[in-house]
Amino acid sequence: MHLPDGIIPLNQALVYWVIMIIALLIFSYKMSKNQSEQRFVLIALLSVATVVATSISIPSPFGVPIHFFLIPLVVILLGPLNGIAVSFLSLVVQLFLGMGGLTTLGANVCAMGIALSIGTYIFYILVSKFSKTIGIFVATLMGIIFATLTQISILVISGSTSLEILIYSLLPFYLFVGLIESFATTLIVSTIERVKPDLMTLDKF
Repeated sequence: MHLPDGIIPLNQALVYWVIMIIALLIFSYKMSKNQSEQRFVLIALLSVATVVATSISIPSPFGVPIHFFLIPLVVILLGPLNGIAVSFLSLVVQLFLGMGGLTTLGANVCAMGIALSIGTYIFYILVSKFSKTIGIFVATLMGIIFATLTQISILVISGSTSLEILIYSLLPFYLFVGLIESFATTLIVSTIERVKPDLMTLDKF
């Protein structure tokens, strides 16, 4: 899902950069009001884990290697703005590893950070009222679908390819990824609740 340089016109790339900067400024403001050493440590650890998770390619039945996101886990533990921040940090690191692009950094954060975090958080809040386990699963899946639809929109607006091609290629592919990550996130969170329940009580923003 890492968009490379050259795929988005610079005027559009600038818009995504502005959106990214605004989101990061809001996160910085919230962090200034809620300074917690434990949160800083978690953000650092989860950023490293996200870099690793999104850098490892796994063969899939579609013939295209898949990678996981880990951002839904961050959102469930810390909240959507923290998910955006972790996504930004991991994408910056991956930029130096040859993944993604500098001009497309804003667009990548919009898809894998903002859309993924907001989608996950909305469905987690709504569904977990009835069942926390189902809420984690549905939130992770819908977050990844939100991210995929955002990337499809970005690519269609850029004129780089057609909507039909993207829907038939990216959507089934990331739906498959979403199902696997949903199971994994549900398992991880249930384990955290048993082993380190205090992590689930941190303020979510």
